[in-house]
Amino acid sequence: SGQNTTQVNTASTSKTIETAAAYSVGIASYYSNSLHGRKTASGEVYDKDKLTAAHKTLPFQTKVEVRNTKNSRTVVVVINDRLPQTNKREIDLSEEAAKSLDMMKDGIVEVELRLLK
Repeated sequence: SGQNTTQVNTASTSKTIETAAAYSVGIASYYSNSLHGRKTASGEVYDKDKLTAAHKTLPFQTKVEVRNTKNSRTVVVVINDRLPQTNKREIDLSEEAAKSLDMMKDGIVEVELRLLK
C-alpha cells in the first residue's frame, strides 16, 4: 500500500491530489462472534451478517473489494471499524464477508484489496 498522485484538470485550474493506493496485499482475519451487537469505531453496531470490515486507515464507508488469493473468491465490504495501528493484519472482516471468501476454516488468509469508488 502507499500513496498515488492524480493530476486533476478543470477549465480554470489544474492541481495534484493525493489518492489512496487502489490496490494492496495483506493478511485478513474475521471478527469473533462475541463482538456481534457491539459498537464499532464508526458508531455503527457490528452485525456479523453484514458485509463490513475494519481497517487501520481507510475512511469509514469506503467500499473495498477483497479477493482471497487462495481461491480467487471476492466480496465487497464497507469499512466501519478500526484495527489498531500495531495490528499486522491488513483487514478484519465480518463473518458474512469471511463466509463469502470461503475462509472460515482457514481463519487467516492472504487477500488483495481494491478500493471502489
